[in-house]
Amino acid sequence: MEVPEQNKSKVVIIDSLQSWDFYLNQASNKDLPIVVHFTASWCMPSVAMNSFFEELASSYPNGLFLTVDVDEVKEVATKMEVKAMPTFLVLKDGVAVEKVVGANPEEIKKRIDGFVQSIHVSVA
Repeated sequence: MEVPEQNKSKVVIIDSLQSWDFYLNQASNKDLPIVVHFTASWCMPSVAMNSFFEELASSYPNGLFLTVDVDEVKEVATKMEVKAMPTFLVLKDGVAVEKVVGANPEEIKKRIDGFVQSIHVSVA
């Protein structure tokens, strides 16, 4: 098993519709939950959530964490019906099962915890 580098980000930056589709397919094939942070460089609450999102990614090694800049990848934001930043989605098989709009770390963590627990219950 490979040991990840200490400073390596666990968050994948989506830069195109193709990379979005690729990572969604990868996660679905591996049955991984996906957590997405929709952000914009001009939105200070979004930018402020970046380090929190990195910490979340480190806390949940069995999830895929993606960041989408809505100005760079408008197609993904439109497809997922994201209208405000920051927006956080939890996806299962490419479908949003949780959505948090706004910079609310406690609520985001609570939703992810609830979703992860529901997966463990259904698998057990």
